Amino acid sequence: MFDFFATAAAGRLDDKASEAKKSAKKGRSSERGRGMRALFGIFPLLSIPIIIYNLLAFSRSPDDPDAQMVEGVAVPLSDVPHMHAFLNTPIWKIPMVSDGTFWAISRGDILIILGLTFLFMEVLKSTSTGASTIFNHAVSMLLFIFALVEFLLFKNFSTSVFFILSVMCLLDVLAGVVVTIVSARRDFAVGEGFGR
Repeated sequence: MFDFFATAAAGRLDDKASEAKKSAKKGRSSERGRGMRALFGIFPLLSIPIIIYNLLAFSRSPDDPDAQMVEGVAVPLSDVPHMHAFLNTPIWKIPMVSDGTFWAISRGDILIILGLTFLFMEVLKSTSTGASTIFNHAVSMLLFIFALVEFLLFKNFSTSVFFILSVMCLLDVLAGVVVTIVSARRDFAVGEGFGR
C-alpha cells in the first residue's frame, strides 16, 4: 500500500516538473513570437505586390514579342509600355453561365486582387495603437513615395495596374493614420472615464 502512495507522489512530482518545463519553454517561444509579431507589424504587406511587379517589370525586355501586341493589334514599342501587353494578356478563361461568354483573368487582375487583399489586412493591422503601427505607417509612406517615383519615371511602370497599386499604397497610409488616430482617441477617452 505504501508503494502505491509513493509511486503516486512521484508521478505528481514528475507532472509538476514537466509542467514547469513546458511553461519555461512556452515563455521562450513567446519571446521569439513577440519579435516576429513586431516585425510583421512594421512590414507593409502592400510591398509584396509592388515587389512582384518590380520583378516582372525589370525582367521584361523591349524585344519581347508580346510587348508589341496590345489587344491583338500590333503597336510600336514607342507608343506603349512593355508591360501593358504582358499584364493584359488573359492567362485563364473561365466559362460563364450566359451563352458563349468567358471571364478572362489577366496577370494584372491577379496583382490587383492580391493588392486589395493586402490592403484589407493592412487596415486591420492599423487598428492597434502600438509603436510598431507608427513605424508601419512610416514605412508605408516610403513605399508609396517609391511607387510614385517609379510610376512617374520608368516606362514599364506607367500602366493602369501599377497606378492602382500605387493608389492602394496611398489609401493604406491615409486609412492607417485615420484608423490609428480614431483608435487612440477612443482608448484615451476610455482611460479618462476610468480615472474619474
